[in-house]
Amino acid sequence: MRIAMLGTRGVPACYGGFETAVEEIGHRLVLQGHEVTVYCRGGTDTSSSYRGMELVHLPSLKGKAVETLSHTALSVAHLMTHPRHDVALVFNSANAPFLPFLRLNRTPVAVHVDGLEWKRAKWGRAGRHYYRWAESYAVRWADALIADAQGIADYYADEFGAGTELISYGSPIQVSPAGDRLAELELDPGGFHLVVARFEPENHVAEVVEGYHRSGAALPLLVVGSAPYADEYTARVHRAADGDPRIRLVGGLWDQEQLDQLYAHCLTYLHGHSVGGTNPSLLRAMGAGADVIAYDVTFNREVLGDEGGYFSAAGDLPDLLLAAERQPALARERGVLNRARAAQRYDWLEVAASYEQLCKQLESGESIRRTVTGRRRVREDVG
Repeated sequence: MRIAMLGTRGVPACYGGFETAVEEIGHRLVLQGHEVTVYCRGGTDTSSSYRGMELVHLPSLKGKAVETLSHTALSVAHLMTHPRHDVALVFNSANAPFLPFLRLNRTPVAVHVDGLEWKRAKWGRAGRHYYRWAESYAVRWADALIADAQGIADYYADEFGAGTELISYGSPIQVSPAGDRLAELELDPGGFHLVVARFEPENHVAEVVEGYHRSGAALPLLVVGSAPYADEYTARVHRAADGDPRIRLVGGLWDQEQLDQLYAHCLTYLHGHSVGGTNPSLLRAMGAGADVIAYDVTFNREVLGDEGGYFSAAGDLPDLLLAAERQPALARERGVLNRARAAQRYDWLEVAASYEQLCKQLESGESIRRTVTGRRRVREDVG
């Protein structure tokens, strides 16, 4: 099959969950003999291929409200004016307005819907209204909807009476991780707490920093992350740190080898994400054998299960951090259990196989999306 993947920043993955999914799924589809085209947004790397995937680089308008949409519009135009693909995989329900054009081109399309994006504080009233509308539009026009967490599948069932294909992310597994890159940040194995997140209110970075600041923790807190269009929240994170010398705000780190070592050798990984479904950063930490303390929401409990520690406010963190420092052997034991859970439940090979099966069904000309009652929807072609 010829498969197009669009709606993200593209590959190599160095930004978020969708990009990670595109890279991990796309190159495995290539290994199965499929031709995969990935649409990439801007950047200085204009390579024509990566891990066997064909790359198409297109520009975008700058601005949080238009960057994704402008790039997807150009991607769809390119796709429609070049040799036809058998299936299009569109990431992010915000891109739903372009689905009729793909259908007009007789291209079956599956939409990997986002988490509850309209709950993010960075969107004003108009932005939240748009995301709710885009979700309903994706339900109407997609041949299949993909959810990466049961909570997202439940939301689409409850809100729209729409069935989804539940396909989660995979987790890279580190069994004997190296640690030679820790010295670059003056860190020791098991000698620090870790946060890796974009600076957004829904990721609760400020609450994590505040909770640590209020604790008597002896080990430093390494905060990896930043965010475009988030100056106000970034300032809030810095205020929460309040000049605490134990808190190290290092900004974004894009070296995946170094990040993997941080996940593998932290004493605890603090995960504050709350609205995005199954989060790749959480899976990466679990696969690295980290002891995870996560924000207490359905998505995180679905992934972590009973082995995770959970917090709902900054005040919950001091006791959890001190407990890990007082019993590091128990923290390592929980990390081993997390890695085993990730290996059993979040395998990229199985994820890619599910995408391949979905594409085969769509390529056969059948709309496979069901209502929550199990009935198949009849595919309605445009034009």
